[in-house]
Amino acid sequence: SRELPTIPEQQKIYRDAIEKAKGKRVIFRSFDIGGDKQVPYIQIGEEENPAMGWRATRIGLDRPVILRQQLRALVRAAAGEKLSVMFPFIAEIAEFDAMKALLNKEIARARDEGVTAPTEVRIGTMLEIPSLLFQLPELMERVDFVSIGSNDLFQFLFACDRGSPRVSGRYDTLNPAVMRVIRSIVAAAEEYGVDLSFCGDMATRPVDAMALIGCGVRALSMPPAAIGPVKAMLRSLNAHDLKHYLDYICTEPAHSLRLPLERFAKDHDVEID
Repeated sequence: SRELPTIPEQQKIYRDAIEKAKGKRVIFRSFDIGGDKQVPYIQIGEEENPAMGWRATRIGLDRPVILRQQLRALVRAAAGEKLSVMFPFIAEIAEFDAMKALLNKEIARARDEGVTAPTEVRIGTMLEIPSLLFQLPELMERVDFVSIGSNDLFQFLFACDRGSPRVSGRYDTLNPAVMRVIRSIVAAAEEYGVDLSFCGDMATRPVDAMALIGCGVRALSMPPAAIGPVKAMLRSLNAHDLKHYLDYICTEPAHSLRLPLERFAKDHDVEID
């Protein structure tokens, strides 16, 4: 859109999504532009590293009028329905709390104006900035669900720009450090009873998806074209055996665990091709 969609325009889009889901859960991501998602109605300007610059929640909190318009539209669109909202690019607990406070203000405003409120509001976050890894207990106490945003999380974790051909191949998503990070998030989510999902290119590759299952991830987000190969892998996998194998190989100081995981798949007749 060349202009910021109005509240009624946004409300219609969100309501259509809820109705077409026919009772299945729909998760709406809050204001997530900037970086590689530029829009003409906000002038971000040139940045040396836009992936780590003024984007997503940072813009939303600095321009709360735009963010509150979206949240207002979401609250009204979910009148009498369940509403799930996920905040992207959160770097610290204070940012999550600020976003949640704005959403709560819009819920209170709807009630004051006699608008039917959502029957339930679930709030979550994308986990894509490494600083949150050191605040997992505080985060898990506050959220209903978390989605691991692997594309950003891993490029920040290894300080490798995934858009740079010179360095994008310097780390493997099946590096032992990645496995340990994912397992720590899974453990925290299980301890606090928080729903966990995984969003990113890693989940579209059968070997990588197999590793995620071995780490304890049970909800993977992917485009339709990737479902068939990953489903074939899942139907042929014994996750219990894989977990114990990962317990062993995750201690290896290797650049990648890809080869031993491929050997595991071959030895256990797991379909990864």
